[in-house]
Amino acid sequence: MLTSVTALFRSRKQYWILPAYAIFYFTVFRFLEKVIRNPGSYHLIYCPLDRYIPFSEYFVIFYFAWFIFMFLTFGYFTAINRDVQEYNRFVLYLFTGMTIFLIVSAIYPNGLDIRPETLPNHNIFSRMVAMLYRSDTPTNVFPSIHVYNSLSAALAVNNCKALKKYRGLRIGTFVLAFLIILSTMFLKQHSVYDVAGGIFMSIIFYRLIYQPEEISELGSEPEGAASSGR
Repeated sequence: MLTSVTALFRSRKQYWILPAYAIFYFTVFRFLEKVIRNPGSYHLIYCPLDRYIPFSEYFVIFYFAWFIFMFLTFGYFTAINRDVQEYNRFVLYLFTGMTIFLIVSAIYPNGLDIRPETLPNHNIFSRMVAMLYRSDTPTNVFPSIHVYNSLSAALAVNNCKALKKYRGLRIGTFVLAFLIILSTMFLKQHSVYDVAGGIFMSIIFYRLIYQPEEISELGSEPEGAASSGR
């Protein structure tokens, strides 16, 4: 039975996983948000470096660019890229980290108190930040999923065989991920600790999910090909 299920996953993309996991994730996330809504019911996260990072409403552009970045990345691996294994690894990569985030939020309720009391400027960017603050509570912030998914998407794109020849695109994904990561701190949406946790978790799961495949491919090279690279 297990062998047949594994063969099915290897032979074709299981599109049902995306909506099924989305329902699971947002249901659990909303539940956790309601549980720790009251101040004092969660641990406040604060890093001394947070005070040295100024607030800048202009980074809201990159923060919202995360949604487009993730949509395009999911769209590529789902509808365009035909490699089933790359699709499976990308889905496993993203959903593993997001599930760990839910577990951490459940056993270690956390939040922030670093948002500015009043927005310094009155422009369209400040209005966008105000809208963000109203829709996204400063709770369940560690590790940052904005950071984890951004870096993970960039690493998945750079690991994709079909995109190896598009050097500009691959560099661009890392630049965008870097700007998105900065935006979480400049908008006071996340502490330095949240960002560090997201980066650390992304690197760990990249090594666990992607690098064993790279090692096995290297080991399967013909002896002549391996020796010719000396």
